Amino acid sequence: MKAIWNDTVIAESDDTVVIEGNHYFPPESIKEEFFKSSETHTVCPWKGTASYYSLDVNGETNADAAWYYPEVSELAKGIKGRVAFWKGVEVTK
Repeated sequence: MKAIWNDTVIAESDDTVVIEGNHYFPPESIKEEFFKSSETHTVCPWKGTASYYSLDVNGETNADAAWYYPEVSELAKGIKGRVAFWKGVEVTK
């Protein structure tokens, strides 16, 4: 799978985990030069507290377009540390 934003591949892996329709990429599959830590956090009742990244690609920023769970509940242990996308990021084969 590939995650693409602003005509650039920002993550690529054959080992994604799909939960609630979102592909969670392993942390080593993201291209870190495009990811900037965000102060945003949200809480999922069954997964835990999500942290976010903003994307900075080709001079454009997509705020809080990627999220991950640094710590998870027992039910979500398969996605701990993995990164998922939204806000116009295309995930494709």
